Amino acid sequence: MSDQLEGRNPVWECLSRGRRAVHRVLIDQGAGQDARLTNIRREADSRGVSVRVVHRKVLDDMAQGRVHNGVIAIVEPLPKWTTKQVIDSIFDKGEDPFLILMADCSYEHNLGAVLRSALGFGAHAVILPTRKGAAVSPVVQRVAMGAAEVVPIVREGLNASLKHIKKAGIPVAGAAMGGTPMGDVRMSGSMAILMGGEGAGISEQLLGKCTHKVSIPLAGQLESLNVSVAAAVLMYEKRRQDGWF
Repeated sequence: MSDQLEGRNPVWECLSRGRRAVHRVLIDQGAGQDARLTNIRREADSRGVSVRVVHRKVLDDMAQGRVHNGVIAIVEPLPKWTTKQVIDSIFDKGEDPFLILMADCSYEHNLGAVLRSALGFGAHAVILPTRKGAAVSPVVQRVAMGAAEVVPIVREGLNASLKHIKKAGIPVAGAAMGGTPMGDVRMSGSMAILMGGEGAGISEQLLGKCTHKVSIPLAGQLESLNVSVAAAVLMYEKRRQDGWF
């Protein structure tokens, strides 16, 4: 089994970070040369990765996300994690766990953006349900801009994940309209942020497992934000309370 990366940025991030093996790189024979493509070739050569120059139609036919920017790489699958493994590894490092749970993120671009924000705000993992939501597809990994290479991604039933999280003593803040404004909720230290889906939000059953229900104050008679934007805002607030800013 292997994974497919599409686009110069995700291929470069995978090669340069060196977290998983790259089997081969395919490059459009008519691709315009730029610094990123030069770096991809150089890094692939230094690691002994096969580089094939092919007709663009080969890449067009392979691409699952349609946008490949003249480069596709076949790589090892992302590592598999469980919530317990993630929590244990965080405690082993002596750090306060910071986890993001996505109840039902159906749009690939939203999931990719959440992963990118998770990397930027230092989240330890993003936890996704086993049966709902988008897969970590080539599109997701392209939008994530390398975050999928670094941030552990857990596929697990959220009820089971929340059981491990609460057993570890980690508070859970569920994003909900009508919840306590985020500035009035203690989010510093150990924290798991639970985000809902693009439409229905978080189910009452999952909200009932949260330590806090937290909302983002908005102007302009706006009820809610895009889920990836809301996730980024809550991550920022958590890190603000941690004293990052």
